[in-house]
Amino acid sequence: MPEGIIALIPVLLLVLAAEFVNGWTDSPNAIATVVSTRVLSPAQAVTMAAVLNILGAIATGTAVASTIGKGFVVPGIISPSVVATAMLTIIIWSTVAWRFGIPTSESHELVAALTGAAFAVGGTSVLLVEGWQKVLIGIGFSTFLGFSLSMALMTILYWTLRRVSLRRVRDSFGKLQIVSAAFMAFSHGSNDGQKFMGVFALALVLGGVMPEFHVPLWIILVCGVVMGLGTAVGGWRIIRTMGFKLTKLEPVNGFAAETSAGLAILLASRFGIPLSTTHCINTSIMGVGATRRFSAVRWGVAKDMVLTWIFTFPVCGFLGWALESVLQSVL
Repeated sequence: MPEGIIALIPVLLLVLAAEFVNGWTDSPNAIATVVSTRVLSPAQAVTMAAVLNILGAIATGTAVASTIGKGFVVPGIISPSVVATAMLTIIIWSTVAWRFGIPTSESHELVAALTGAAFAVGGTSVLLVEGWQKVLIGIGFSTFLGFSLSMALMTILYWTLRRVSLRRVRDSFGKLQIVSAAFMAFSHGSNDGQKFMGVFALALVLGGVMPEFHVPLWIILVCGVVMGLGTAVGGWRIIRTMGFKLTKLEPVNGFAAETSAGLAILLASRFGIPLSTTHCINTSIMGVGATRRFSAVRWGVAKDMVLTWIFTFPVCGFLGWALESVLQSVL
């Protein structure tokens, strides 16, 4: 085994551990509604999500992975230790949120942790403004576009189906929701699925194993399988929060939420904008619930989610900076 690979093994294992945790807290977003409406069993949904996440990452290019790999801080500042501390930050913050059943944004954790760790090495001058502009645009995509698209689609569906029997609507959209859930999982792979693939490839470049940044097929497959395993092992906490606690969902609601979120994610992926699948699908679920009536959404649960999203940037940025500062002083 090449010496560069041996030295990178701890870093690569931390990347895969963070990807596994991503399977706990982020990947379940793609299948929460289809499980809560009982259209698919958890095992069927996890299998479908794992396969389509990989296909999404393969079929839509690696623009998001490139943004993650070299778009937020000056590339020369990022070292294997910066990558390692960023991954450890993600593992800590995501595990705490998962313990309370709160879906988190690994996208925002990743960029905040990488930036915080880079600050500990090179100060604030290492920041690349253009990459962070994409993050801010992504927040708009995931929050406002997800909510508004789902409300618009749900309103159209309510009007179109107003004379159709409830049983027929349930039967028809039970089948259609399988398609929308598959679309959501594919979209998740096109954006979220690329993020840790980009970090994995970046670590190999930093260690001298790969001459230039690119994401080969074997990295896509390894990271996709690890993420799927994470969802299978620990995804139920997040599925329960999103699919059962946030609002009551029928198959037609799940179809509208998944379709709206998937469209927003694919649009962002097309422009290399890393967004939060967590924000996107959760705000879409809020949108379909609010279309029925405002009180149909359990806003107390939504408040806990939003507070976690707000604290993600400062907490992960500080943790990344603190862990890297300790590591630098020890080394």
